[in-house]
Amino acid sequence: MNTLFTPVSVGRYTLLNRLVMAPMTRSRSQADGTPGELAALYYAQRASIGLIIAEGTQPSDDGQGYLTTPGIYTDSHVAGWKHITDAVHQKGGRMFIQLMHAGRMSHPDNTPHHRPGVGPSAIAPCTHMFTATGMQDIPVPHALSTDEVRRTVQDFRYAARRAIEAGADGVEIHGANAYLIHQFLAPSANIRTDEYGGSLQNRARFAVEVAKAVADEIGADRTGIRLSPEMNMWGIDEGEESEALYRYLTEELNKLELAYLHIMYIGNESLLNDMRQRWKNTLILNRPGRPREQIGMDVASGLAELESYGAMVLANPDFVERLKLNAPMNEARREGFFGGNAQFYTDYPVMNA
Repeated sequence: MNTLFTPVSVGRYTLLNRLVMAPMTRSRSQADGTPGELAALYYAQRASIGLIIAEGTQPSDDGQGYLTTPGIYTDSHVAGWKHITDAVHQKGGRMFIQLMHAGRMSHPDNTPHHRPGVGPSAIAPCTHMFTATGMQDIPVPHALSTDEVRRTVQDFRYAARRAIEAGADGVEIHGANAYLIHQFLAPSANIRTDEYGGSLQNRARFAVEVAKAVADEIGADRTGIRLSPEMNMWGIDEGEESEALYRYLTEELNKLELAYLHIMYIGNESLLNDMRQRWKNTLILNRPGRPREQIGMDVASGLAELESYGAMVLANPDFVERLKLNAPMNEARREGFFGGNAQFYTDYPVMNA
């Protein structure tokens, strides 16, 4: 485990350790998408971790899926995030903002313009979403035209620029968990007949174009991307070509020399190893539900340069120190994951407090 506490280069930065705070939606922003008042404290409390990847942050009005999630495309958003990044940097931390376009995983009641979500095709995810009036069915999304797909690529580019203006050290592109980029990858959500649909190469095109646009805007060494291979959820089914799709996508993204690839692993060890072989830069690996006794195994084996953790970091602002001392961990309280105030957000105790 000692390897975890050694410095590592990621893009243009040297991180103090090989631990990463995974992006976690907390739904505590203001109604206009400006980060909430407690967010600076929340993130600064966790600044001892090597890299903080901030919660999913929409790049546009169309990108919002859930209530009270933050944006990074208006002056107010930028000012709010600047307060957060300053607080993290004052504690010696590094922070990337995750750009998350929810795509069809949205509801009109949750967005500024009150329109249905957008997607590669007019196919609903056949699931529900929480709104201010309770759970509602997610409607059929608007199928993006070819021109609208290209404009969405530019939305990511613009949001990346605003993130850097807000003081972020870089951005992570959310290409996982059934959101817009993942929707383009999956034939169950993408039945397009233009250059963004059909073959696996075409279905991967949107992800590659977004990554290239962001890297061109802020530098490849400040750009990461998160993928969740074979995570079939909320109507996403990657089909029989899923392994070939991710091998191809990894090779294409590798050409861009991004700062890192962040993989959410769910069980195909062979595919994971294939992606590792094809990816030449930094790999961050997230294994949901990893038991404490296995923390550090992927770094020690050389499979990954860094490991990311979610709920354990959420519940333990001093996660790194507790690991070093083999100290007990606070348990995450699920009832405080989304929405609310300081309770189960900024009030988790630290050791010897």
